Amino acid sequence: MTDRRDFKGYFGQEPAPCWPGGAKLALSFVVNVEEGAELSIGDGDPRNEDTYEIREEVTGAPDLCMESHFAYGTRQGYARIARLFDRYGVKATFSACGRVAERAPWLLKDAAGRGHEVSCHGWLWQRHAGMELKAEETAIAHTHGAITDATGIPPVGWHTRSSPSANTRGLLRARGDFLYDSDAYDDDIPRMEGDHVILPYAFDTNDMRFSPGGGFVQARDFSDYVTGAFERLHAEGAAAARMMSVGLHLRIIGRPGRIAGLETVLQHVTARGDVWIAPRRDIARHWADTHGGAA
Repeated sequence: MTDRRDFKGYFGQEPAPCWPGGAKLALSFVVNVEEGAELSIGDGDPRNEDTYEIREEVTGAPDLCMESHFAYGTRQGYARIARLFDRYGVKATFSACGRVAERAPWLLKDAAGRGHEVSCHGWLWQRHAGMELKAEETAIAHTHGAITDATGIPPVGWHTRSSPSANTRGLLRARGDFLYDSDAYDDDIPRMEGDHVILPYAFDTNDMRFSPGGGFVQARDFSDYVTGAFERLHAEGAAAARMMSVGLHLRIIGRPGRIAGLETVLQHVTARGDVWIAPRRDIARHWADTHGGAA
């Protein structure tokens, strides 16, 4: 049977540790910047976003409650997160939607000015599964252009909300200006597809689990889980290449009752000398340099 899905991966032949300075783990903090790109009738979208810390659907009119929830991320959450990264000397990847770049270019410019990467997270905060080819091609181009205009730095990374389409990766590769995408959740090790790097992402080491039913309630729930995963991958990284992603959102971890969870994680990981904490563009470039040409 020829299977379109790869269930084997690196099984039995995992690549050796390869990170700079003999680090046992490459650690990536990803801050998803989606505020203003969520679906909203008030912005001319066909429907309102219905998922946040409440589960409610407003139809036929703008959902001013939902819009206000999202705006917390830019008005307060970003500053708390940025200050913590500065305090601990951590450079992250800010994965931003294109409409955010048009509505809040000052925020992305500030992040880039602090030395963080700004990458692409779709034009709107929406799935690409089933999107018509031309529409997706336009969305990718529009997003890339808006972030370049906002920061002055052409982005090299892409991550779709939830599912990409069957065409997404091919469209990214065809453009020639994307080094990597993060539309994979199936490994703890990067891989190559030709000259394109696939950096795995994760929904478990992610503040999205503060959402109803997600399992995180207190700040320590987040920090305990993330540091536990960190310790396991760090130990495994002595024998094989390991990468870890920590997903964050301005409007979620940026809340005053949760931000301590991120601070605890940063205290923990920066105290270790054999961990490479880097933006995803740097991790992707290093992997391409050391594993370029791999299948």
